[in-house]
Amino acid sequence: MTDFAAEPMDDEAAPAHILAERPTRADEDAYKQLATLAAKSVAVVSAVQGRWDVAVTVTDFLSVSYDPPTMLVSLFSLSRIAEAVVASGRFALSVLAHDQRAIADRLGEPGAPLVGLLDQVPHRRREPGGPALVDGAIVWFDLHVAAVHTAATHLLVIGEVVATSATARWSARPLVRWRSDYQ
Repeated sequence: MTDFAAEPMDDEAAPAHILAERPTRADEDAYKQLATLAAKSVAVVSAVQGRWDVAVTVTDFLSVSYDPPTMLVSLFSLSRIAEAVVASGRFALSVLAHDQRAIADRLGEPGAPLVGLLDQVPHRRREPGGPALVDGAIVWFDLHVAAVHTAATHLLVIGEVVATSATARWSARPLVRWRSDYQ
C-alpha cells in the first residue's frame, strides 16, 4: 500500500486507489489515512440523558443551512452520545479554542466514565436541564433534533438551531484536527 502521509515529490497526484466492491481492511486504512488530510475544527457535542450529562469530542459537523439555521453532526451509532441526543431530542455543540486541547482529550477518551464526566470541564447551561455549553469555547449552538439518518456506522443528526452565542473569545484561534493530531 502507498504511504499517503509522505510528502509528494511534485504536483502529480498519486495513482488512484480503487476500492474493492466490498472494501477491504487495506481500503479502509487508506481511506482513513487520506481523510486525516482534511483539517477540521474540534467541538464538543453534549446532551442530557436522564440526570446525566453525556458529551464527546467531534470533528464531523457542519452548517447545513442559514434559512432556517440548521447544522449536522455525525455520531457513532452505538455511542452513549448518539443514544442521548436521539432520546432527548436536543443537543449542544461547543466549538473549542486552540487552548482547549485538554477538554478535547478528556471527552475524546473511549470508555470515559458517565458519572462526573463534566466535573473537570468548566461549563454552563442556557437553562436548567439543558445541555452543557463549554466555557471558553469560541461559539456554541443549542439545537433541537430535526432528523436522524443512518449512514454506515454513524448517525447523521440534523439539528435546528434554537440559540447560539459567540463568546468573548470569538476571535480566538480554533482547535483544529489535522493528520491525526491537534493543531
